[in-house]
Amino acid sequence: MEFQNSGFTVLIEQDEDGVYVAKVPDIPGCYTQGKTVEQAMERIREAVQVCLEIGEKI
Repeated sequence: MEFQNSGFTVLIEQDEDGVYVAKVPDIPGCYTQGKTVEQAMERIREAVQVCLEIGEKI
């Protein structure tokens, strides 16, 4: 599954345990998970913000 989030592509896959894993391929190390797609999307929005803030400080 693929979504656009703040101009970034978000890939969501369901793992073997039924957990949804969301990642942003354009931001190395930017990923999270959730019990539902909605939860994974909410969390990836937060993860993108954190990853971008950290990137600005480096």
